Amino acid sequence: MQIALILGISYVLGSIPFGYVIGKLYGKDITKAGSGNIGATNTFRLLGPIPGIIAFLFDLFKGTLSILLATKIYPDPIVIILAGAGAIIGHTFSIFMKFKGGKGVAVGLGVLLGLAPDVFVICAIWAAIVIIVSRYVSLASITGSTLATILMFAFGKPLPFAIFVAVANILIVIKHKSNIKRLLNGSENKVGTSAK
Repeated sequence: MQIALILGISYVLGSIPFGYVIGKLYGKDITKAGSGNIGATNTFRLLGPIPGIIAFLFDLFKGTLSILLATKIYPDPIVIILAGAGAIIGHTFSIFMKFKGGKGVAVGLGVLLGLAPDVFVICAIWAAIVIIVSRYVSLASITGSTLATILMFAFGKPLPFAIFVAVANILIVIKHKSNIKRLLNGSENKVGTSAK
């Protein structure tokens, strides 16, 4: 019962479409503009830095809170990673958005913060540098999640956590397939430019 409760809460928590809600507060449906994504990047492009950052922080918080809840209620490594997975799946396939959603990067970062704060800090710094230098959020997401996988194993984190981050990395890369194509042909949107 406890495990089912944790997974249910994590999924519903992850499903809360903060980007969409913020967009509505600004009088805009972000699912019908830009990339159509409910994540922080599309929110940032369509509404500006402050709404985008708020959406990012709330999405990140969803992942971290799911891990903290699981750790508090049922501190088993498998249950903890299932809670993290539930939050990511909820964001990607939101029950409130007809099972559509974002790409799960911000929520995934929140999960990483809960699992391994030191790895999170390094990856956050890396992502910030990549965005500042290249202005590609997608590139930061892809390389940052890959770096997280490497560091989880290099730092000797619990094997279930490391494997989970590796699987999440694969899913993030798959979700960014279209971004990778645009990066390769030079048509990917940069931070500070209008979404195509």
